Amino acid sequence: MGCVTARVLARFCRTRSYPKGSWATAACLVACLVAPAALASECPGHPNALGTSRTLVVDPKEHRRIGAMQYAETLPLADHEVVLTFDDGPLPRYSNQILEILASQCVKATFFTIGRMAQSSPEGVRKLRDAGHTIGTHTQNHPLSMNRMGIERARQEIDQGIASVKAALGDDADKSLAPFFRIPGLLRADNVEDYLAEQGIQVWSTDFLADDWHHISSSRVYELAIRRLEANGKGILLLHDIHARTVAALPRILDALKARGYRIVHVVAASRDLPPTPSESRQWRLHPPPENVAITRWPEIPNLVLAANPELPAPSLSDFDWLDSHPMAKADERSGPLKVRFPQVTEAAIENTAITLPVPAQAVFQIPEGLRRAMSDMELRWHHPEKAGLSAHEARTKSAPARASVPRHPARGKAHLAKQRGRDVRSTAKVVGRASAPAASSRRYQQVKRRNV
Repeated sequence: MGCVTARVLARFCRTRSYPKGSWATAACLVACLVAPAALASECPGHPNALGTSRTLVVDPKEHRRIGAMQYAETLPLADHEVVLTFDDGPLPRYSNQILEILASQCVKATFFTIGRMAQSSPEGVRKLRDAGHTIGTHTQNHPLSMNRMGIERARQEIDQGIASVKAALGDDADKSLAPFFRIPGLLRADNVEDYLAEQGIQVWSTDFLADDWHHISSSRVYELAIRRLEANGKGILLLHDIHARTVAALPRILDALKARGYRIVHVVAASRDLPPTPSESRQWRLHPPPENVAITRWPEIPNLVLAANPELPAPSLSDFDWLDSHPMAKADERSGPLKVRFPQVTEAAIENTAITLPVPAQAVFQIPEGLRRAMSDMELRWHHPEKAGLSAHEARTKSAPARASVPRHPARGKAHLAKQRGRDVRSTAKVVGRASAPAASSRRYQQVKRRNV
């Protein structure tokens, strides 16, 4: 925390003015010189370590939810700045190795501790505090159902988790425990977030993951972490300090961060003695619009003060002299007869009027004798069965085919009538075809005869 104190003192000095030669002036000058050196201090015993570039102080009450995966805001990081976070510990078998790896690189991180794990390993929680890491909470039992859990049960999980971690920290728990909270599985719910906001606790999501809770290799964990970081350019990385694959992947991740020019940022909560780091609202977005790109908004209307505002004279009726009792007459006097803008239709001389179409031959309108006879027989059978020589039973059947064959059900009766009419039409077509065949043969014979002549 020494570097944070130096930064705060330096910022305080820049906002004050003191008489020249006073002790306050000398103290502020020393603070301003020491602050950058503290931020760039080397890792003792590890000259090639990644280190922690700066400490970011945030106000949980001002920014209640962070993490671009789920929320509109995230931490105000510069390009190539990374915040490391670890969930679900402490588990001594793996958490102690994570602490050793971070210490070898002088890297500070944020740990979201489960209450039940803190009860099982209170010394593991105190190791986090003694190493200078930030400690948050992660419920009491890590339930993966807070998105559908009742608010009373959710409160119990949150409050018991905080109480268990405070019990492990001891007397200075209020100072050592940060008001940071991460929902298990990132399964958020509005009522849970509202309750945390009422308690002044900041909800953390993340900007990208490494999927180290899945059963994958440490190489895969490393690959996902670096690839997703490169895609974002900066942000919060979520890891777990309870898996062997994370322990194996972490040294490679830190080496890659240093080789690619990334810097580690340590996040702490603002307090009465530690004001938040100054920032702008646009910095709290993972990918804010660049300053040289115009943001779509309505332009503001300037308040213009005119030195002189002369009024133009109103037009008089004399300016419109065509407005009198004879407007059309005035218009005729000025412009003469109206000209038709559309092209006039001219009478074009019709040429070749002697050309006439041939008169169709009378044979075109003649019905072949066979077809005429078939149509007459059909009409006679349909309308006058008794004249066609049919029996009484056949006459009744032919004269009322629909009534005799319509079933009791109305829908079936309609279908039957349609089917019967289709049969009649097909039989008529067959008769017409047979009757028209001789006529067609006769016409072809006449055409061949004409060509031969």
